[in-house]
Amino acid sequence: MPQFDTVVRSRQVAAPAGVAPASVCISAGSVVSVGDYRACVTAQQDVDLGDTALLPGGVDIDAAVQEPAQDLSEGYAATAAAAARAGVTTLVVSGPSVPPLTDEAGLHTHATAAADTRVRVAFLGAVTGTTTCADLAELRAAGAVGFHCSLSDGAGPASRPVDDARLRKAMLELTALDAPLVAHSEDAAELSEPQRPGLSAMLEARPARAERRGVERLVAAARMAGTRVLVSPFSAAECAAVLAAARAMGAPVSAQTCPHYLCLPAEQVPDDSPAHTCRPPLRNGHNRSALWSALLDPHDPVVTQVGSGHRPGTGARTVSWTLPALWTAARRRGCDLADLARWTSEAPSRFLGLDRRGRIAPGCDADLVAFDPAAEQAVPAADSGPYAGRTLAGRVTGTWVGGRGASGCALPAAPRNRSAVDGGDPLHTAPDPTAVPPR
Repeated sequence: MPQFDTVVRSRQVAAPAGVAPASVCISAGSVVSVGDYRACVTAQQDVDLGDTALLPGGVDIDAAVQEPAQDLSEGYAATAAAAARAGVTTLVVSGPSVPPLTDEAGLHTHATAAADTRVRVAFLGAVTGTTTCADLAELRAAGAVGFHCSLSDGAGPASRPVDDARLRKAMLELTALDAPLVAHSEDAAELSEPQRPGLSAMLEARPARAERRGVERLVAAARMAGTRVLVSPFSAAECAAVLAAARAMGAPVSAQTCPHYLCLPAEQVPDDSPAHTCRPPLRNGHNRSALWSALLDPHDPVVTQVGSGHRPGTGARTVSWTLPALWTAARRRGCDLADLARWTSEAPSRFLGLDRRGRIAPGCDADLVAFDPAAEQAVPAADSGPYAGRTLAGRVTGTWVGGRGASGCALPAAPRNRSAVDGGDPLHTAPDPTAVPPR
């Protein structure tokens, strides 16, 4: 009988074939087999989550880590710790940041700053108004899993917007490098400076037509170059028709939205709240409903995935609540845990070509999340994110990377037929296995 490092059992394992009871056997950081829930196996640790679900670790594309004037390593430490507690096992980082991810030296600086984090970190090289083909090739060779550009100010002050000529040239090079492009689509020509503080002024300054014009530019370039393009963050649902038409003609374009666009209509949040400041801005309830329709399209959804949209530099501190916020809204629409796993893990991994991530299957990395879908939790009123004071459904109770706790400890053993988290009050948790010890 084979000896495994760990077996994790759950009555709700979100595997590619669907959600069902299963045991997941792990050795050397990888999933070796997925079998019967009650399978008799020999392992150093046997973890039974009971009714707590086991999901693939989240792959969060297009996250930023740095606040203004914050040391880069501190930004990585704080963001990675929040990501680990939230069930994100791979952070895919873009700008804005200092230094920007515009060359090999910048990428190496980021890699060094992220070296001690508790989650996996990958990087999107920056495509700016001055980027050359040699820059792209250098970044790809240095390990960039993809690239990021902005048609306005989404990449930060150090990264100039990309014009059409530069965009087409970069896309042709990225196609040759077999590298995907993540694009902030708001068109600079359609934006203006807000005339006063607040969300309503931001909506006036950054209208939906700015996204539409940018999406049209991206589609035109992608059809010519054949580059895989992900529009992120996607908030203006009226642009879904443009993407759908492009996909019907064979253009490899899709979109990623964020839980706050799916959960928080502009008319239901305080106009003067810095925690609800994001780019693009939150839009109205009608737009939110249409965004859900684009995500849930049963034929060929243009919105294929959901990322945190974490941007601490602009006030969008969102990574901590991605799964509960998304689950709160999704289950009301009849969605299940398989949808959650597809949007946050499988689809982003597939977009980036990370074949060993995003699935609970033999040969994949043992990046796992214990998620209690029946729990409820009150977000503290003092939380700096957009969900402060709200009650959310679902709770992440453990996050493990490569078969080990994201805090650096081995997966904890648990008695058979009991959850890894103590029962009782759903707003009380046992000691968090992903807690980062004081430095």
